[in-house]
Amino acid sequence: MPPMPFDPARMLVDAPLPAGARRLWVAYSGGLDSLVLLDSLSRLHRQGLVAEPRALHVHHGLQSVADDWVAHCAAQCERLDVELQVLRVRIDADDPSGPEAAARRARYEALRGPMSSDDVLATAHQLDDQAETFLMRALRGSGPRGLAAMRGLQRFEPGWLWRPLLSRSRAELEAHARAWQLSWIEDPHNADPRYERSWLRGQISPLLRDRWPAAAQNLARSADLSAEADDLLDELADIDAAVCATGAGLSCGALLALSPARRRNLLRRCIQARGLSTPPYAVLLRLDDVLMAKADATPLLAWPGGELRRYRDVLWMLPSLGGEPGDWAADWDGREVLQLPAACGALASECGEGLVRVCFARGGESIVMHPGGPHRALKNLFQEHGVPPWKRRRTPLVYEQDELRWVGGLPLAGAADSFLAGLRWRQE
Repeated sequence: MPPMPFDPARMLVDAPLPAGARRLWVAYSGGLDSLVLLDSLSRLHRQGLVAEPRALHVHHGLQSVADDWVAHCAAQCERLDVELQVLRVRIDADDPSGPEAAARRARYEALRGPMSSDDVLATAHQLDDQAETFLMRALRGSGPRGLAAMRGLQRFEPGWLWRPLLSRSRAELEAHARAWQLSWIEDPHNADPRYERSWLRGQISPLLRDRWPAAAQNLARSADLSAEADDLLDELADIDAAVCATGAGLSCGALLALSPARRRNLLRRCIQARGLSTPPYAVLLRLDDVLMAKADATPLLAWPGGELRRYRDVLWMLPSLGGEPGDWAADWDGREVLQLPAACGALASECGEGLVRVCFARGGESIVMHPGGPHRALKNLFQEHGVPPWKRRRTPLVYEQDELRWVGGLPLAGAADSFLAGLRWRQE
């Protein structure tokens, strides 16, 4: 029995819109899936069930027919009485992640552009896409978060990303399109075996369907169960964070009281909350090398985009700091914000102008903390205030007439004149 057209209103049951949603944008490529989505949302709008949909078409310029696709999309939007906005992007052919990943990043960044707070972007990912995503991530060795594949609703700053067709197969969407005599285009890239997803779709998925007719539905269900497991792991991590969190990071002693799996789970959660890239599993397996290092050691565990450092009993989660500023120095009058070297922040003055020299510690510096008081070694002051070693070399020092007068992050009573008192260090 051939698939029947689906009821568009079911989308609102399968994946409810977020409360307070404002404008509704639709990612419209001109293909079957996105056309069915746009048509369905137009029907729901005419019934007063959703906001007026607006179509966004991303012009990659990767194929000679790209302009023809724009014309096709414009004609369909005119027929549906839907506003169309064309977003042009450029893809770096030499991107190390490959053209497929580069195009995906560029596409989502372009689609984010017109959105404002609480807007919703609807995309036409469907059940077969979900099954393929689950398979690809399983083959890469992903954990529950990766195997959760695509969520029906998730944050997509400044608004939301909504996928209302995840429970609908491509066959159902095609039945809908034919029932309503919709006209769509076929992207030849979707059948090009050079691309991972296209190869899986053309070579593997048919074999799975022949042996297991419900393969796509079952794989999508596994993705849903993985999403539940991932949510539960996040809840567990939040419970553990309440015990392990300290001002700057996580308590090493409290982490060591957890099982290794819970340590890794909490760390993943905290790293993601800081906007850092998730470390590979092989890196997480070395976590104990940092936690159990000697008390006077400052161990480092790094991966692309992030690093773990320990000082005293605190585990710090940081973006990749790179090299130290070394001999960097600048004369500064305070009129403009002074951008410091990478991972060192910026200096600004809130009180008047001055003429100072800004540089970084190289060892042996000392400063008078109070008028008339003795010189104190900067190294000792950093230790007293719990400044980690990697931060000491990236803390700006301000000199007046060859005398150290101000140190970023330290409360110095000697810096009482209007200019020094108004200095502000904006840390990264």
